[in-house]
Amino acid sequence: MNILDDLKMQYKMGGFEQKVIYWNCGVFLLSILFFYRFRLGFFEFPTWIALSSNAMEVVYTPWTFLTYFFFHAGFFHLLFNMIVLNFAGRIFLTFFNQKQFIGLYLLSGIFSGLIFILFYAVLTVGKSSSIVGASGAIMAILVATATYSPFMNLRLLLIGNVKLWQFTFVILLLDLIQIFTENTGGHIAHLSGALFGFIYIKLLVSGIDLSKGVTFIFDKLATLSQPKKATPFKKVHRNYNTKPSEKVSKIVTKDKTQQQIDEILDKISKSGYDSLTKEEKEFLFKAGK
Repeated sequence: MNILDDLKMQYKMGGFEQKVIYWNCGVFLLSILFFYRFRLGFFEFPTWIALSSNAMEVVYTPWTFLTYFFFHAGFFHLLFNMIVLNFAGRIFLTFFNQKQFIGLYLLSGIFSGLIFILFYAVLTVGKSSSIVGASGAIMAILVATATYSPFMNLRLLLIGNVKLWQFTFVILLLDLIQIFTENTGGHIAHLSGALFGFIYIKLLVSGIDLSKGVTFIFDKLATLSQPKKATPFKKVHRNYNTKPSEKVSKIVTKDKTQQQIDEILDKISKSGYDSLTKEEKEFLFKAGK
């Protein structure tokens, strides 16, 4: 088996966290071809992919609420996000199902985008920015898991045993420290995703699953995409030589005969063959021929 076949097998057999990693990596490879400026050494994403902080621009490109968190601004940006996604996703799926995972991933990404736009509209009037990256959605997965099982033990390389809430707290603290130093929009998205993950779990525990709306749409699309089963063609043979009255009498006779056979068989099952009368035995013998 070559590498390509191995990747295909892992994609088919893996959970949704692995599928999402494959999607992000695939999109990243495509973005290198179309949006990487090799002379300048950075990505230049158009406004119909990156999420703009300008609400008026987003009105004309609402799909960017989804596209922005499948693109990344560099290899290390992608690498760090996918490592955390693989780590947090596996833990999340030990407690919850795959539909809840993909629902939380998509909803938290959209929520992070909305808070990003709101932040720039209220606190940074006159300034504009744009973001790409799955960090907000990934933080939601991590915080949701830590909220549900905060005292889960982790064994980290070079560090040793830590609690899940401690690991998550350090990640959030780093975002808070850097929020006004660099990549402000990105850190706002991270913290917004974390907030959504916390709210999601609290509602889920109380019986409200926010991901049901997303999974309902997925199920409907899957149903629509499946080909409808064709009604099997039934060929009807007609015997135009037989008169209607003859057909009716034959059917009635057959039904009466079958009914009598059923009664005899029922009697045998209850009392045995020896319980039949001579006439019943003769009738059954003739019917058997």
